[in-house]
Amino acid sequence: MQNNIVYKNTKIFFSSTGKGAAIVFLHGFLENSFMWKSVAKELSKRNKIICIDLLGHGNTECIGYIHSMELMAEAVEAVLKYLKIQKSILVGHSMGGYVALAFAEKKPQKVKGLCLMNSTSLADDDERKALRTRANRLVQKNFKNMVQMSFTNLFSEQSRTVFKDEMKVALQEALQTPLQGYIACQEGMKIRPNREAVLRNLPCKKLLIIGKKDPVLDYKNSVKEAKNTNSELVVFPNGHMSHIENKQDLVLTLLHFFT
Repeated sequence: MQNNIVYKNTKIFFSSTGKGAAIVFLHGFLENSFMWKSVAKELSKRNKIICIDLLGHGNTECIGYIHSMELMAEAVEAVLKYLKIQKSILVGHSMGGYVALAFAEKKPQKVKGLCLMNSTSLADDDERKALRTRANRLVQKNFKNMVQMSFTNLFSEQSRTVFKDEMKVALQEALQTPLQGYIACQEGMKIRPNREAVLRNLPCKKLLIIGKKDPVLDYKNSVKEAKNTNSELVVFPNGHMSHIENKQDLVLTLLHFFT
């Protein structure tokens, strides 16, 4: 089922397939719910899979010029309320993980499990904030080149060759992101707080999936974060895009986490 709701006068798109325990998939920056298509097909055999387009991505519209993680979590909450989902497992890729944590902070009783996939509970450091500010300035001058460069850098060097075709498809989806959505989400990620304590204190099962060659997240810091938050840790050998670079291992890991 594909559908949408209106939240704060804005259309929020989502899809729902399968039956069973509710699993909510939240995509990353410059992605949309399409990224979960092949993964959802496998997992919907045993679970109810809900994929949501976050603000300014896919078929979901923008709300203003700063898409905070809290605002996007409110949109997710509105979809789950519409679907009458009382409790769910959240799986968030990169930015989607930030949104999942914002949701968990506000509604911990509604979270049955939380998986951060190539994501972190930590806030941006000053260097990352400066990079986001610079990107938002440059993207207004040459949107296509900035998106292409940002997206390509999410893959390990080897994966750029091995998964060339998959990367091309994903890039075309990324290029559909509106300029306002790009800027608003960068601003939202830049101001997000450190939620390591939220993850540590969350009374449910927790999983961090990380890539050893992730160009965005430091591997050693991610290992330390998993230990500090009492989260299960799974390490894949590639980069930031585990749903492409390690798809089958990801499906098996999530199936194990869901049981």
